[in-house]
Amino acid sequence: MRTAPSTNEATPVNTRLASYNDDDYFGHQQTTKEDLPDPAPLVENMARSVIEILAGARELEQISRWVTDDVYRSLLVRVQAAQRARALKKIAVHRPNISLGKAMVRFPTEYAAECVVVVHGRGRSRSVAIRLEGIDRRWRATAIHVL
Repeated sequence: MRTAPSTNEATPVNTRLASYNDDDYFGHQQTTKEDLPDPAPLVENMARSVIEILAGARELEQISRWVTDDVYRSLLVRVQAAQRARALKKIAVHRPNISLGKAMVRFPTEYAAECVVVVHGRGRSRSVAIRLEGIDRRWRATAIHVL
């Protein structure tokens, strides 16, 4: 004999509400490359900025809106190490005299661009590799490596 459920028993969760995910509506939204501008000018400016930041001629906060939190923290560690090295060697901060090569951009997915810019200085040339992802209708750097 079956008994009717008492009013004290928990009712099953509504399956529509159980499938709701805050990140679907309020988290970062991916944006395709077709909905974003050409990343080459951004990459060239970002490469110049990163070299100037590491040289101490520019503040890291100036590119904070274009990079993810992880990239910001890793650049901050490099900036602090460069500051300590300049202080130990008693080297003054100066704006580096650099020229940029053409940005090479490839799209491994529809949401990402992998780019490299060769930066030519007085005594050496360096590469700046940047991975951009379309996040919230703009390009954001999710990885930056200065080689």
